[in-house]
Amino acid sequence: MTDIIIRYFHFFGIIFFSSSLVFEHLLLKQKITNENFKRVCSVNIYFIVSALIVFVTGICLWLVVGKDASFYTQNPIFHIKITLFLLIILISLLPTRYFLKNKNTQEDIINVPKKMIMFLRVELLFLIIIPLLAVLMSQGYGLK
Repeated sequence: MTDIIIRYFHFFGIIFFSSSLVFEHLLLKQKITNENFKRVCSVNIYFIVSALIVFVTGICLWLVVGKDASFYTQNPIFHIKITLFLLIILISLLPTRYFLKNKNTQEDIINVPKKMIMFLRVELLFLIIIPLLAVLMSQGYGLK
């Protein structure tokens, strides 16, 4: 039963993680109202929380429950998948830092640097690849 609960929370986290990243991208424009900027900041908090849920439950699935850890550890596709997830997290630190720095601004219109939008797009690109890698891994690809 523990396995099922952890998998459920892992999938829940993945759905929340993905949807908050997409929502953040849809809200963020180069010129954004203060009200919408505050929404982006709020969504970013949900993104961070869901990333933690995905990370913690993923580690549990890898090392504690589910298949033997060697199934994952010996698979290079798994390593690519984890690397992409960690890259998403690392890249997201830059927009998160920007949002935290500017969330209390009093300007009516905020000029968001183009690179913040580009960071989100790169994160989305990596996010699109991860499910493909998960499917390949579940079908045994990458194992010798």
